[in-house]
Amino acid sequence: MAHVMTIVRRSIAVIVLLLSMQVVTTQAEAHPHVFVDARAELVFNDQAQLIAIRHVWRFDEAFSAYATQGMATDDDGQITREILQPLAKVNVDSLKDYDYFSLLHIGGKRYGFKLPTDYWLQMDQGQLTLFFTLNLTQPVKTAKQTIVLDVYDPAYFVDFTLVPSEPALLINAPAGTKLTVTPKGDPDPAAAAILSQIPASQRQLPPEYQSLAKDLTNRITVSCP
Repeated sequence: MAHVMTIVRRSIAVIVLLLSMQVVTTQAEAHPHVFVDARAELVFNDQAQLIAIRHVWRFDEAFSAYATQGMATDDDGQITREILQPLAKVNVDSLKDYDYFSLLHIGGKRYGFKLPTDYWLQMDQGQLTLFFTLNLTQPVKTAKQTIVLDVYDPAYFVDFTLVPSEPALLINAPAGTKLTVTPKGDPDPAAAAILSQIPASQRQLPPEYQSLAKDLTNRITVSCP
């Protein structure tokens, strides 16, 4: 139990989403402070209803190293999924405060999610990857509807980039369903210079700067037959 509590305390200290997070790396001197390569899977049931979003987020090496420094390993010197599970729980618990960085609309109406129950972290080649499933509060009929999923951090504390290979997948989607992926753009040089002055201790962008992050949305659009 003491070992688990040590991991939890460390997790709370380093989790990307806490307002008080201080990451001691060069990249942390400016917004953004954490970099994530992301993939999303949209899951349908046999009644052509959307039931879940599965996320796969791979964190940058600097954050991964900071988050796991001093963490216990198994007999082979590996940080296993079991060792990382308390950290995974802190991640998903904290993500709720930020709507899981996932904004879902179906037919123009916004939909929310249940608390994640299927989640884990794994370490591979020095990088942490978080896997978690967001079940919709209830299955949603999608026939002749447009699904829009935005994955981004409006505060630009975390920089999400969709992976180039299969950034979004449709699982059990009805025949004829069309998928369009629009990756985020980059802030213009002037905006980037302004954002670079915001310290890691400041989680939210000041109101006058929030419009600077408007081009940083990754959009997944699904047209259902």
